[in-house]
Amino acid sequence: MILEGKNILIMGIRNKWSIAYGAAKSAASHGARIIFTYHPTENVDKINDLMSEFKDSKGYALDVSTDEEIEKFFNTLKEDVGHIDGILHSIAHANTDDLRNDFYKTSREGFCHANDVSAYSFVAICRYAKEVMSEGGSIVTLTYHGSTKVLPGYNVMGVAKAALETSVRYLASEFGKDEIRVNAVSAGPIKTLSARGIKDFGDML
Repeated sequence: MILEGKNILIMGIRNKWSIAYGAAKSAASHGARIIFTYHPTENVDKINDLMSEFKDSKGYALDVSTDEEIEKFFNTLKEDVGHIDGILHSIAHANTDDLRNDFYKTSREGFCHANDVSAYSFVAICRYAKEVMSEGGSIVTLTYHGSTKVLPGYNVMGVAKAALETSVRYLASEFGKDEIRVNAVSAGPIKTLSARGIKDFGDML
């Protein structure tokens, strides 16, 4: 029960096959109270069914593509929950065409979108998270081997994960003085709904 009495924010819950769900189950089994975020386009009834498995959990719709929405969310979170002890950033997205076609065909819009949602959102979340982590804590994001090696089909997501990992190093350097750890975990290929968007994912697995 190493997380008993701790508030853990899990960002990016989608379904029972998502990494976020598995992490939430693990944290809850160690006594944590779980707070979720999900994209506004997700089925709310489905999300509520998932959250019902976690005692005293709360859920918030959040689009991380705008700073205004992130700031609004953390202000609400501070009022509703108070402090947060840990955060899992389980958010990434790239346009399907940019994962199915050759990398050199990546559009400017697709390149910006993948890096904005998958990498910059982590920077923005950390910036506002400091206000609810005054007691220190841990912030974790998810990366993958495709950030350092060419994996056919991973394409622009590999570029975004490389940016994410570099961001983690700079954030860890700056947040350490506030006793906030910042790390990235490379979980390996996992059969999630998001993974289905990657061309030839079965071969990668």
